[in-house]
Amino acid sequence: MLLCAPLGQDQIRCHRLYRQLARALAAEGIPALRFDCYGCGDSLGASTEVRWDRCISDAVTAANELRARSGIDHVVAFGARLGGSLALAAASAARLADVVVWDPVVDGHAYVATLDAMQDALRQDTSRFIKPRPAELAGGQWLGFAVNPRLREQIGGLVADWKTAPSLRLDSLPPTSPQAWQALAVDDASIKLLEPPTPWDDLARLEVAILSHSLVQTVTAHLQGALR
Repeated sequence: MLLCAPLGQDQIRCHRLYRQLARALAAEGIPALRFDCYGCGDSLGASTEVRWDRCISDAVTAANELRARSGIDHVVAFGARLGGSLALAAASAARLADVVVWDPVVDGHAYVATLDAMQDALRQDTSRFIKPRPAELAGGQWLGFAVNPRLREQIGGLVADWKTAPSLRLDSLPPTSPQAWQALAVDDASIKLLEPPTPWDDLARLEVAILSHSLVQTVTAHLQGALR
């Protein structure tokens, strides 16, 4: 399994969960590979250099690396939020046999608007700063990560026009969040609801790690079943 991480704060908050999932898969004899796209995590480059097209290329490279290391051609990808969108976008070029997604971003315009709103609220948060920061000092950022205009444009243009449909879609979005799951062309049988809702966009819980034991168990069981 290829584990495609999301970007920015989502990646930091999901880091431990991705590690737990990789270890759970490895314990079942399933090779798993985590990787950081260029400009993210421990990879070379700065956050100002992240581009969506390069993320897709990195996912293809990582899939081929997983094949080379494991000696197995059958690669399934997992991704949360933008990591799920990345897995779906790279599915064809990376020759992925299947994709499992967790609350993927299917409307880039709405996602960018949410990040902009959270960034604006963050700069005015006097529980974190002595006084509100001027807008110009917080511009060009998403929750502590510099974002370049090209990446903003690319993510803002994301739509669910992927050719690959995920075999499992994990849904933990709050009822109030806009959902466009029908765009993923999946049937209800492939949807697994996770409780409680994941606080992806809750500024008050921005520093709280996102963990889900049920997700680790569900994804591991799903992959085991697919391999039988």
